[in-house]
Amino acid sequence: MKKIVIILSVTAGAIAFATSFNSCKPSEAITAKSGAQIWGETCIRCHNTPSPDTFSDVEWDVAAMHMQIRANLTADEIEKVTKYLKSAN
Repeated sequence: MKKIVIILSVTAGAIAFATSFNSCKPSEAITAKSGAQIWGETCIRCHNTPSPDTFSDVEWDVAAMHMQIRANLTADEIEKVTKYLKSAN
């Protein structure tokens, strides 16, 4: 009886551990955000966000490379943000 309880406990723990990795994926709502939304929600935390037409396309590219690391943004998020920012130029 004790062996059965131990085996069931280990199995349940393994299943719980294995299924927890699926919940780490970002939801569709997060990945579906537009560049403007990401810009507004992420960049405003640390900056008085300048107007998108403040900088040239090249300057936005440089800022994006720097801020991708600092703000922990994915390549997809940075692409969306820079596309939004460059659309003003």
